[in-house]
Amino acid sequence: MTATAERETRKRETRKREARKRGTREHETKKVPAPGRRPLFARWGLIGWAAILAAAVFLGWSGWSVRQDEPGERTGPERTRDLVLRSARSQIAALNTMDPAEVDTGLRAWLDASTGPLHDQLERDEPQNRTKIGKSRTTAAATVTGAAVTSLDAREGKAKVIASVQVELTLQGGSPTLQRKRFEAGAARTPSGWKLESLTAVPVGAR
Repeated sequence: MTATAERETRKRETRKREARKRGTREHETKKVPAPGRRPLFARWGLIGWAAILAAAVFLGWSGWSVRQDEPGERTGPERTRDLVLRSARSQIAALNTMDPAEVDTGLRAWLDASTGPLHDQLERDEPQNRTKIGKSRTTAAATVTGAAVTSLDAREGKAKVIASVQVELTLQGGSPTLQRKRFEAGAARTPSGWKLESLTAVPVGAR
């Protein structure tokens, strides 16, 4: 073999070796991720995708739950129970609220919130209630902090409600004080909606 032919043979072998090396490096580059840039599935892993799935299930359930809790979408006994509870909360608050500067408005609110025996009693006691309120010079503002319907007979139009009430009492020129009370109320369905026919104070701490 001449010197020229031998040099050409070496060059070809060198080029082949370099080509094989380049192919190996390219293969390794595709196979091994660059440091700090892991594939999406590797970064999240099984726990990450499980968390996403759990969140999606929770969102779907909570959306269904919110729709179920919308009073306007309820029917039958559940809707009736909602109506009783909303009415009773408002009426219990009204019957524990009074402003001496607006006695007529307050007494009218008491009558509007009541029916049956309670309404009759408030009508009978109106003159003496008016006198007592005028002398007291104390404003009472009630908020129902919790309430529940304990029994409901939709057919008969009767229900029982228990409620916790916070009353802010303010003597004219003085600082407000808070009273906490509990009541058991009897509600009855009337042509103008559910109203209270009884309201009994329950000692705090009683079961």
